[in-house]
Amino acid sequence: MKSALKLQQIDRYPEELLSCDARALQQIFPQPTLLHLTGKQQRPIFISVLLHGNETTGFLAVQQLLKKYAGQVLPRAISIFFGNTQAAELNVRRLEQQPDYNRIWPATEMNAGLETQLAEDIVTAMRQKQVFMSIDIHNNTGLNPHYACINKLDKPFLQLANLFSRIVVYFTRPLGVQSGAFAELCPSVTLECGRPEQQKGVDHALSYLNDCLHLKELNQSVVHHQDIELVHTVAQVKVKPSIDFSFHDHNSDLLFKTDLERFNFTEIPAGTCFGLIKEGSEMPLSVIDEQGVDITEQFFTLNGKRLEIKRATIPSMLTLNEQVIQQDCLCYLMENIPLEKADASPVKFTLT
Repeated sequence: MKSALKLQQIDRYPEELLSCDARALQQIFPQPTLLHLTGKQQRPIFISVLLHGNETTGFLAVQQLLKKYAGQVLPRAISIFFGNTQAAELNVRRLEQQPDYNRIWPATEMNAGLETQLAEDIVTAMRQKQVFMSIDIHNNTGLNPHYACINKLDKPFLQLANLFSRIVVYFTRPLGVQSGAFAELCPSVTLECGRPEQQKGVDHALSYLNDCLHLKELNQSVVHHQDIELVHTVAQVKVKPSIDFSFHDHNSDLLFKTDLERFNFTEIPAGTCFGLIKEGSEMPLSVIDEQGVDITEQFFTLNGKRLEIKRATIPSMLTLNEQVIQQDCLCYLMENIPLEKADASPVKFTLT
């Protein structure tokens, strides 16, 4: 099946798309599919959904958007990428033999072969169409607020993100993410819409997409400090592959606290305990900064059996889902950014 992987580009969609669930999408689009629809404004908005097969909010929001404008001319052209439909069929992030579809884009550190070529083909197609903006829609499994992520601290990036949430996360790693690749073409943003089973995430994403469809141009304006909470991801935390971890098995090498996800988007002080290790065990985590350098010793220490944070920090995307931790990471560590260090004059949008 992998040898047949090829991007499918279409300019119309079957009626079943408006009513199927994400699990059935693979029957409609057996291959990763890029749907181009025309609109009154020609430069398209690129929307990517289901880069992770179990993150369905983006698909449901796009489905509702297509229903809303069925039989009408869209305010602006859109190009929708339906990503890992094979994983969506099984409601998993990715299949075991697959790379992560949000790590395969230009500038990636991995060689994902056919998937990397697929991502490059999408970027090429959207460059030719002079893409207006890019929106990548995700869910997360932990207890997190809705927030937006950007890869550049430029005016349109800040404003696009702030249009979705007052919480804006700036990050440069991991490499190979969709928003990072498109940041070289246009303003791009990643939406984090909470857990996939929550209707409020679908409603929020749909409202945002509809607002963006009506954006005519980007004009200069000033952002107010009270309107944005800007944080910077400084490191990614992973459990070392050799470590057997759990939230419930007391015989595991690392027993995490069962309420770990409550730390998300909260500044936690030095000495905060993440879990317990077996007597005499090595440091079970690795912390990698934006330059790819191991900085574990700067953030974590072992105090007897206690795995503790060494300095005040703001975690995000902590989850109790062990499969997600294995396939991706335990969490990210962040710090606040004063708005003066970013571009303090993001754009104001003018609606059509």
